[in-house]
Amino acid sequence: MFNKTTWKLGDTGVDRKWYLIDAAGKPLGRVASVAAVYLAGKNRADYVPNMDLGNFVVIVNIEKVVLSGRKMEYKELVSYSGYPSGLKRRRVKDLFKTNPKKVLLHAIKGMLPKNKLTQNFLNRLKLYVGPEHKHQAQQPEEIKL
Repeated sequence: MFNKTTWKLGDTGVDRKWYLIDAAGKPLGRVASVAAVYLAGKNRADYVPNMDLGNFVVIVNIEKVVLSGRKMEYKELVSYSGYPSGLKRRRVKDLFKTNPKKVLLHAIKGMLPKNKLTQNFLNRLKLYVGPEHKHQAQQPEEIKL
C-alpha cells in the first residue's frame, strides 16, 4: 500500500568523521555548543533525531578555555545523588585546578539531548589537556570557531 522508509540499526553504514577543536582562548559555551552539534551529527545532511549518526570530536587545550565576566569565581556545578545530604556544589575555579575535563564535559552533556543516545555521543568525545592528542592517525579535520 504505502511505501515506508526503514532503517536497519545493525547495518547503518555510517561513516563517522573525526573533528579537532582547539579550545585555547575560546569561550566555554561556544566550544561546548559546536562540539554538541558535531557529536549528535547535526552537521550532516542526512541527520535524523532518532538515530546515532554523530562524529568523533577531539578537543585540545581545554585548560585554556575562557569564561566571560566573573563566572570563573561564582559559577557552580551542582549535582544531586538522590540521597539525603547528597547535594554537591563545586566552584568552576576549584574544578579547573583539579580536573578541567569535568567542566567541559558538564557543559557539553547539558547541550546534548536527554535520551538513550546521549551516552553514545559522549563516548565519542575525546578531551585533552594541552595541545597533544593521540588521534593523529585518524586525521581529524580542524574546526575553526
